[in-house]
Amino acid sequence: MTREQKIWTKEYVLILTLGITGATGIPLAFTLLDQLLKLNCTVHLVITNAGIITAKQETGISLSGNPNATRDNLIKELNLINNQNLFVYTNNDWYAPMASGSNVSDAMVVCPCSMASLGKIANGIGDDLLCRAADVVLKERKNLILVPRETPLSAIHLANMQKLAALNVCILPPMPAFYTHPQSVQDIVDFIVGRILDQLGLVNNLVKPWGAK
Repeated sequence: MTREQKIWTKEYVLILTLGITGATGIPLAFTLLDQLLKLNCTVHLVITNAGIITAKQETGISLSGNPNATRDNLIKELNLINNQNLFVYTNNDWYAPMASGSNVSDAMVVCPCSMASLGKIANGIGDDLLCRAADVVLKERKNLILVPRETPLSAIHLANMQKLAALNVCILPPMPAFYTHPQSVQDIVDFIVGRILDQLGLVNNLVKPWGAK
């Protein structure tokens, strides 16, 4: 049985790095975190300083540079289950497991992904834990998913995305679908998160498959 096949069985738990930057879209990240833990994934979370600021502005949830306090507050505010599988690191913790290819995650999602972080990842600049972890996932040929949040996009943004797409990075802009007839903002968030989970190979019921009755 291959490592990839084991992801679908109870004998193997998907180990995932979740990076949160300061781009708008924190509700996407928090819903994704909740779903990953519900699916019994192990999540190594790193959030940038700008992400901490945006989280407060968009959700009212106060996080900090203290990883233990951030973890406790996320568990409390989001009512996270399977929280024993959640590990939080500061963005300058070079001893975090995902900083090295010897302890690489099975996959990494950056959600939301700022153009600054995307640009650094595209050009191999691993000067913080989030970008270093992405660089490790790339060099170890694992699954990297970026959820870019910016509009409109400049030629620089598009060139960086094209460079990453050529390396088999999944560029997954959070574009809503209206054929699902969303009734709330959460419905739109769930659709995007469901598509991210699809790319991770994780079965979910957030998105009704096209053609399903």
